Amino acid sequence: MTPVSVLILTKNEAQDLPGCLDSVAWSDDVHVLDSGSTDETAAIATARGAKVSVRPFDGYASQRNAGLKLPFAHGWVLVLDADERIPPELAREMAEFVAKAPTNVAGGRIRRRDIWWGTWLKHAQISPFYVRLVRVGRAHYEREINEVMVVDGDILDLAQSFDHHPFSKGLDHWIAKHNVYSRMEAQVIASGQRGQPSWREAFFNPDFNERRVHQKGLFYAMPGRPFIKFAYMVLVRRAFLDGWAGIRYAILQSIYEYFIVLKTKEMREIQGPGS
Repeated sequence: MTPVSVLILTKNEAQDLPGCLDSVAWSDDVHVLDSGSTDETAAIATARGAKVSVRPFDGYASQRNAGLKLPFAHGWVLVLDADERIPPELAREMAEFVAKAPTNVAGGRIRRRDIWWGTWLKHAQISPFYVRLVRVGRAHYEREINEVMVVDGDILDLAQSFDHHPFSKGLDHWIAKHNVYSRMEAQVIASGQRGQPSWREAFFNPDFNERRVHQKGLFYAMPGRPFIKFAYMVLVRRAFLDGWAGIRYAILQSIYEYFIVLKTKEMREIQGPGS
């Protein structure tokens, strides 16, 4: 067994959870933190030997932080969603990683491969690297929308990737989820919580997460964001190399951006002058 615990966040994941659990069968300490599913999620997890905890959902970062405080059997924990899968090559690399990592290293950054209709969105995917493997007690999440993992220590990159199937429940589910995300992003922008972004921090801050925060802040200040995002994905990142899947994904991301624009405008009009 690989000496790594696993944390899986769930809410009505009866469809995707079995595949996720199969991909982490190498761990003898799998935890499922459920947000109150009304389907067979908890029963499936229990039947497959996972330890199930139930906690009412009160925010993305809050839920993940609660999960990181569970009593893990190992010193390292891998954080997953039910629609993600760990290939055997990555499991072997993680075993070697945690065995050799010096005490100053507290996190592992892993490439995520987003897959749609069997196509890896290699070029269309905007943020493919995520810190998912962390030392227990030395990491936490910040921001309730597009939450950020903050690690107390150094972070090293792993060579192998894990797979993500964001459209496993169909296009309607993806759109509904991003309808919620766009509202949350709009609330942050309309309330001024994002603060004043810095060009210097956006490109030269040594911390990847800090760079991303300032880059997003600068992006949200630009006019015509939906068109800029589409052009960036298609022309700069070359999403067209992923075929029609990449182009369709770029269109969806542009629509998502337009939702944020419209909802921000609506919220500011409701707030009135001076907001």
